[in-house]
Amino acid sequence: MAARFLVVPQWQGSGSDRAMRLVEGAEAILADLPAGATERVEVPLEAGDHEGTGIHRWSSIRLVRERLGRALAEHEPPVIVVGGDCGVEYASIDAVAARARPVLLWADAHADLNSPETSPSGAFHGMVLRALLDDGVVAPEDVLLLGVRDLDDAEADAIERVGLRRVTADEVADAVAERASDGADALLYLHVDLDVLDPGVFAGVGFPAPFGLGLGELCDALRAARGALPLGGAGLCEYAPPEGARDDEAGDDSAAILRIIGAFTR
Repeated sequence: MAARFLVVPQWQGSGSDRAMRLVEGAEAILADLPAGATERVEVPLEAGDHEGTGIHRWSSIRLVRERLGRALAEHEPPVIVVGGDCGVEYASIDAVAARARPVLLWADAHADLNSPETSPSGAFHGMVLRALLDDGVVAPEDVLLLGVRDLDDAEADAIERVGLRRVTADEVADAVAERASDGADALLYLHVDLDVLDPGVFAGVGFPAPFGLGLGELCDALRAARGALPLGGAGLCEYAPPEGARDDEAGDDSAAILRIIGAFTR
């Protein structure tokens, strides 16, 4: 499958004290992608202002969303977006929603279901799925949560209140197929925050959470989802390589990331 890659080294949506490492992570992934099929979306240098929204650095996040939206509009799906923080996923999923009904597999240790009122950090990467739901970009019944396990009380309440479905890797294919069977045009969107993986498998993230997925387990689930519904787009986010990582550690990270990208595209 031919795909375009848009690399977005946004850090402003992160609440991690390692947020600037997301820039290095995005640039490292960029170096491994095919140059002829890859573009870089420029991110402001400045942190940005909340603009009265309750979202830290919102002005820069908003600007990146606009730039990424324009870049996405220039390409037919599927486009693979590489962050940066998870905040970049809003524009990606919104672009798919402009073409068809998105069925969203949210592979992430975190549900990202806070609002500006409930967020303990004010960081947008913990609010992006809530924003997509509140804005009607994706319907609750079309969201499948995979690997979500590190929740605060407000997020746990939101899952129950909204009725979001949690799935295991083995359940992904059937769950996606169920959403594809209702007769309405739909496209699959695959969101992967690398912290969905167990820290023993992949540690280069800002918010590791124990008891995550294995790499093979995740890749099998992504391929199973693609087998059930055509792919409209995908996103890979939150790679924050440890400072001073050895060459072999960086090589292991790169190999894992390329396996996930292969699951998106092959």
